Amino acid sequence: MSSDSTHSQITTPNLHVEAADGVTYRYRRFGRPHASDLPLVCLVHFRANLDNWDPEFVDSLAAEREVVLVDLAGVGGSTGATPNTVEEMAYNAIAFLDAVRLTRYDLLGFSLGGFIAQEIALFRPWQVRRLVLAGTAPRGGRDIHLYTAGAIRDTAFGDAPQATDLLTLFFEKSSSSQAKGVAFLKRLALRTAERDSATDLAVRDAQLTAISAWGVRDDSRLQRLDSIRQPVLVANGDNDEMVPTPNTYLLAEHLPNARLSIYPDAGHGFLFQYPVEFSAEVNAFLGS
Repeated sequence: MSSDSTHSQITTPNLHVEAADGVTYRYRRFGRPHASDLPLVCLVHFRANLDNWDPEFVDSLAAEREVVLVDLAGVGGSTGATPNTVEEMAYNAIAFLDAVRLTRYDLLGFSLGGFIAQEIALFRPWQVRRLVLAGTAPRGGRDIHLYTAGAIRDTAFGDAPQATDLLTLFFEKSSSSQAKGVAFLKRLALRTAERDSATDLAVRDAQLTAISAWGVRDDSRLQRLDSIRQPVLVANGDNDEMVPTPNTYLLAEHLPNARLSIYPDAGHGFLFQYPVEFSAEVNAFLGS
């Protein structure tokens, strides 16, 4: 199904497609398709659904290209069970892409979505043209196997997550960053019709298992990145405590064709603190 350029993240309808893996995937597809541009498929963070994408960020992307947002298996409005490995999540994403007949596309992965995007690029290198890795880490990276910071651990893994938890997890402690965080939360609430289903504790536990396995320190795993030959934009805030910023530098160092971008006074949610600036950078990178 083609996208509808009249819609935005706030108004676009939820779509559904049944894939060969037996999962019915919920997704949104909107923006301004051009013959010369490929769709940008966006993969979201831990415990998130379609509504966790900042409307200002994805709408700015969609002003210049098609954007595809998707709930993977077991997440939000998609059926099935959430796998507990990143590899299986990537195979879910590939099943979805096959079901909507996307044979060539760009990928944007944020946090856990960035883990999955790397695997897709390794599994289907002939389909991925360009890659954006935001606030994420390579397999075997640094300080992502076990969260030791109590505030991060307790806030991220609670049984009853609150929207305001994102202020702690995604934004710096500075007044300027926190103010941008409050504005972000207001934007997340702008969509009122057809909101997505909340993720449950089974999703949390499966995704956390996958993240922990991905994060086991193993420098030999960094060699895998040499096989990702596509142009990659690697970006983060300068003080990401969720997926520590040194991992972004590792990606930039080991990917053969990487461009590094670090945003100041920002944490894990830098792309939502700087939605206009980062979307412009992404659009320029994808269009170059």
